Amino acid sequence: MKICVVEDEEVWRNKIQEIIEKYCMDKNILFQIHLYSNGKDFIKNNDADLVFLDIELAEGENGFELAEKLIDAGKQCKVCFLTSHTELARLGYRVNAFRYIDKKHCEEIIEALDSFVKTKIQERNIFCNDISGICRKIQLDTLLLIETSGRKLRYLMVDGNEYFCEGIISEMSQKLEQFGFFQIQRSYIVNMKYIEKVDSRKITLCNGLEVVIGRTHSTEFKKAFFKWRMLFDN
Repeated sequence: MKICVVEDEEVWRNKIQEIIEKYCMDKNILFQIHLYSNGKDFIKNNDADLVFLDIELAEGENGFELAEKLIDAGKQCKVCFLTSHTELARLGYRVNAFRYIDKKHCEEIIEALDSFVKTKIQERNIFCNDISGICRKIQLDTLLLIETSGRKLRYLMVDGNEYFCEGIISEMSQKLEQFGFFQIQRSYIVNMKYIEKVDSRKITLCNGLEVVIGRTHSTEFKKAFFKWRMLFDN
């Protein structure tokens, strides 16, 4: 995840950077963060997924105008405006702002990051070594399930491809939980995006595969699946 902070005051740049870095490290999220003191340098080098952009920059630069330049350039990054004057937020409809953050309430940055991670839920890649020692990049968007296979983990993709890699299923479950995956029984982690049907005993995935819900996992799974449907299912 690439994050930019465009803020002309150093004290605020450092404060925002500190919050972002702590969040990403706590959540085990791979990230890059780039700091800019002016919009000119940001526009010239921007390749961000998420930008925290001050509305009122030095030398007359305007955050809304910079956001319009991003749109004109076809950039898809989400913009969180930073301001000490919340009345300016009403102007943000022009640029489809992702969030408005009052500098007096920097805890709002955490909420913005949480929300952004949810919007990017299926765009993350993980890396693991297969049984030949080759490092495999596995895109979560196309990962159907993970299954124990002897002492290895089997990664089954939606297109039918499969990879056998090193790993411990409980550790992988914890790692992927925040990205829409759930360990439905001792031997399976499933991508909730691809669940077609749920009943009291089992789930049915989009490829027709049925997986029994473990007794000790049933209650938590139903809670997690309901929450996932509320947040992410269109």
